Amino acid sequence: MTLVEKYALLPDEIDRESLKMVQADLPSGLTLSPKEHYVLCRIVRAEGDAGIAPSVKFSPGAVDAGLGALKASAPVVTDVRMVEMGISKALLRGASVTTNCMIDAPEVAERAQRESTTRSVAAVRELAPKTTGAVCAIGNAPTALLALLDLIDAGEVNPALVIGMPVGFVACAESKDELVKRNVPYITVLGRRGGSSAAAATVNALLDLLKVE
Repeated sequence: MTLVEKYALLPDEIDRESLKMVQADLPSGLTLSPKEHYVLCRIVRAEGDAGIAPSVKFSPGAVDAGLGALKASAPVVTDVRMVEMGISKALLRGASVTTNCMIDAPEVAERAQRESTTRSVAAVRELAPKTTGAVCAIGNAPTALLALLDLIDAGEVNPALVIGMPVGFVACAESKDELVKRNVPYITVLGRRGGSSAAAATVNALLDLLKVE
């Protein structure tokens, strides 16, 4: 028997079994709506760690805000290509939703140099015209989330939902602590954990929920 024959399942079977295992591993005492619970399960599955569950936070009405935006075919704005590539193209097509990411655009590199900042910050600033009403999925750089919050504070953008899940050490936990203080719908993973896989999984979960709306 090959290893594939011994362990591998078909995609639908993997999906069902994964969710069963995730739900079995979730800590008790979580108070979430059914939609929030579904999103949480997708994040835990992407991270492979149910221990992340207590750190996942939803602002009141965040899931519905994201669903409303996606239902209206609002775009998804991402900080890095890793998040963008992790979002299901089939689900995007089904919802007539597009994605926007400019991290590797020449004008972003020029802006970063001109403003003496990082490409992540410059990319968020460059995407500002497409951010109001959008679902913003930040899964890599804490500085990208901080730049987005600065734009929100300045009244320059008003996203429908911020998925704030950068990962790392420097300014990572602080960027999320700042997010939860803002009057903007958000889904985040507090502390240093998160990442592109978690941010993309959150968008995919919302697009999946949209099919039964």
